Amino acid sequence: MSTVQTTLILLKPDAVQRGLMGRIIDRFESKGLQIVGAKLMQIPRSLAERHYEAHRSRPFYPGLVRFMTSSPVMALAVRGVNSVAICRRLMGATFGSNAEPGTIRGDFGVSNSFNLIHGSDSPEAAVRELELFFAPGEVVDWTRGADAWVYDLSSGTPE
Repeated sequence: MSTVQTTLILLKPDAVQRGLMGRIIDRFESKGLQIVGAKLMQIPRSLAERHYEAHRSRPFYPGLVRFMTSSPVMALAVRGVNSVAICRRLMGATFGSNAEPGTIRGDFGVSNSFNLIHGSDSPEAAVRELELFFAPGEVVDWTRGADAWVYDLSSGTPE
């Protein structure tokens, strides 16, 4: 069954510094996903620590928090049918050196530590992460005319 989901995407400091924001956002929109929230922000240390708290005991945690607070990020709320899984496939393997060509990391990344982008790994994580990065009202529900051309709506619901 198809489910419309909203997921969090973070364009990390390396993507912002390299001027890749527009090209990466284009990948999601070209796929047919809808941007329903976006903001350029400097992540405070406390937010980075909360966001990555599951990795707190890992040796890379301090460096990850330092990296994510080193420069602005672009936070996106991306909506579509099964958007969590679709976004994960568009992103590619975690390490740029292992990512397939045609994916965001495969086309733009080679580093195993600077990996350009974060995407929620499950619908449950998306709910939690969106609440961390977007205040009420910052994720906008709007009707996109193109949805009739993105999804087969002949049955009344997206395919």
